[in-house]
Amino acid sequence: MKIAMLGYGKMGKKIEELAQADGHEFMLKIDHHNRHTLTPENLRQADVAIEFTEPASAVENIRLCLTNGVPVVSGTTGWLAEYSKISELCKKENGAFFYASNYSIGVHLFRNINRQLATLMDGQPDYQPMLTEIHHTQKLDAPSGTAITLAEDLLDKISEKDKWVNEKSNDPSTLSIRSERIDQVPGTHRIDWSSAVDTIRLEHIAHSREGFAKGALAAATWLPGKKGVFGMKDMLGF
Repeated sequence: MKIAMLGYGKMGKKIEELAQADGHEFMLKIDHHNRHTLTPENLRQADVAIEFTEPASAVENIRLCLTNGVPVVSGTTGWLAEYSKISELCKKENGAFFYASNYSIGVHLFRNINRQLATLMDGQPDYQPMLTEIHHTQKLDAPSGTAITLAEDLLDKISEKDKWVNEKSNDPSTLSIRSERIDQVPGTHRIDWSSAVDTIRLEHIAHSREGFAKGALAAATWLPGKKGVFGMKDMLGF
């Protein structure tokens, strides 16, 4: 499989390492130094594109892939205000687009457990949830895309909560998300359910980028030949 890597940073290099071990070829590697080589002609040589850049360039990168018939897997967060437009473009172009805020299979197991626990806790008003996310200092957006996904799942299950904020709040209708940036932390997400007498904690700790890279490469292998907008639930079945 020929892969175009849009965003050749630490994640791109880890994906390349895994892809080469599986016999795939990186025929295009784009970063801010060689952006001018991201042309329709070069892009169309790829079987699939993997996009891990930054919010300011993600939407245009995804559009370029879709309008040139190249299936695209994106893991960039912070641009989801444009998600509905990208979904419509994908349908218009009869293309293939795969998006996840987090490609770790462990995180998606964690998300499933979070939803189940929230369903149980909805009938326990003495317990109040708080979400914490911790990432490396190079991460530009806060809260993380995964934290937002987890928060939206909580809001869907907890009748008392109707919004989230990226700060501490004493409003009972508001879910607080706390963001921390610490050097060399790949990613930690924690939900604390606290009452006056105890705390129930659910936590996922990534030990390296490899789990994210494996998931993104799995999505890139799975997507070609399909049409539509997909996510981890479609690939994993949960």
